[in-house]
Amino acid sequence: MIGSATDIIIIIIVAVVLFAGASKIPEIFRSMGRAKGEFKKGELESEMELKKMTQTSEPSKDEKVEQLQKQIADLQKQLEEVKKEDKSQ
Repeated sequence: MIGSATDIIIIIIVAVVLFAGASKIPEIFRSMGRAKGEFKKGELESEMELKKMTQTSEPSKDEKVEQLQKQIADLQKQLEEVKKEDKSQ
């Protein structure tokens, strides 16, 4: 009996008119439009947040250089301590 998508849409519209009344239809579509706008807004915000997270997760070249310099300094200190221990024995 119901063969196409247009038949389903017509049945849904008739059901809405019967249950909500004809005066409520503009209000229903208005709220649906607002909901769609809020959904798109949330989608854009989440995409921007994901881009921001991926950009900040990778340290810049300067930060990488600083980290490597700190590691080198720590390793040099450890090497000096090991040399002192060897000399004392």
